[in-house]
Amino acid sequence: MRFAPAAAALSLALVMTASASLGADREPAPRAAMLIAEGRAALEAGDTQVAIDSFEAALTVDPGYTPIFLELARAARSDDLQGKAIRYYREALIRDPGNLAAISGEGAALVEKGAVAKARLNLAKLESLCGEACPETQRLAQSIAQGPQERVLTAEAVLPDAEVVQSN
Repeated sequence: MRFAPAAAALSLALVMTASASLGADREPAPRAAMLIAEGRAALEAGDTQVAIDSFEAALTVDPGYTPIFLELARAARSDDLQGKAIRYYREALIRDPGNLAAISGEGAALVEKGAVAKARLNLAKLESLCGEACPETQRLAQSIAQGPQERVLTAEAVLPDAEVVQSN
């Protein structure tokens, strides 16, 4: 019984330092940082699949580094895979619920997918977290104002397979 107050104080100190280290921003593992840089360069060059491969490899090297999910989402959006991007943004939000870039990105992907009402919920959340002057809030508001992009269907996409019929 004599050690109960000391044990409680020690436990409290341990909990406080552990929670502070979890909430702190950290750098990715060196190999993961190199793969992230390669992925960003590939994405800028327009090679989405190489970028996705690099980001996934970086995630394998450092699975605890949440910003990799934002990069994967950006690559998925550039490949017109908004549903996949939304899944990556949500994974980032599970790990870091206050991640403004993930909230904004998810909202923009929702707009691109046509779910403007859901994107407005993300906008309201951003406004409550960082205000209207926040860059993420402004970007999402601009995406919502522009609205979803209409999908253009080309004639080649709807042509049936050529079937040759020979008449006698």
